[in-house]
Amino acid sequence: MELPQYTISVITVCYNSASTIGQCLQSVSVQDWPNVQHIVIDGASTDGTVEILNAHQAHLAIIVSEPDQGIYDAMNKGLDLARGEIVCFLNADDLYASKSVLSQVVQQFQQHHLDAVIGDVAFFNPKDPQKSIRRYRSDRFTPARLAWGWMPSHPALFLKRTVMTKVGNFKTDYRIAGDYEYVVRAFYNSKLQYRHLPEVLVHMQIGGASSKDWRSRVLLNQEVLRACRENGVPTNMFKILSKYPLKLLELIQSR
Repeated sequence: MELPQYTISVITVCYNSASTIGQCLQSVSVQDWPNVQHIVIDGASTDGTVEILNAHQAHLAIIVSEPDQGIYDAMNKGLDLARGEIVCFLNADDLYASKSVLSQVVQQFQQHHLDAVIGDVAFFNPKDPQKSIRRYRSDRFTPARLAWGWMPSHPALFLKRTVMTKVGNFKTDYRIAGDYEYVVRAFYNSKLQYRHLPEVLVHMQIGGASSKDWRSRVLLNQEVLRACRENGVPTNMFKILSKYPLKLLELIQSR
């Protein structure tokens, strides 16, 4: 039987990302899977990002550069334009770990009846990009662990577009944990068929919005608690904070 030749829609949202967007775009353009729709949603950057996007337009399916209402509004714009059977997000300061990431993901979808594929992420310091600081292992995720604040790393989460159509858009009134809230809606109390690919799929730069300072971490955990409560996940702040010792262990094991 002939395997389905899926198209993957990769959505990248950015704003004033001139220092990193080039590497991100290149990591997509060199993928050995031929059916890729790369969509870039830019928030009307003023630092040269748009010029870099235009220089890469031969490898980009869609470029949108206009003001938005924040990251989750930009992500929703990308979702509206996605036409692939598989959809994922790659941040402007992240990059795929190898040329075969997307083909490995497609192979999982082709060989198994899946709604989602999840992979691992390696965090790096931009001052030393070749050295991994911590590996985020998505095999620890289960829908039940959403109550403890666990989710598969968003840049290494690949969903069928039919699933995303059912789940709907990101909630734009979240500032940091809108991707977590989206995963709760997608996975909790559902019967999604998913598979963990035990590979580092994405190299992710440290210092994102959810971890840049203690205020961001406080807001993140508040929004995680809110996401659980809004979607009927029984939890409390003690449960959510209990994930940090395991994150510390990941950091120690990476050294």
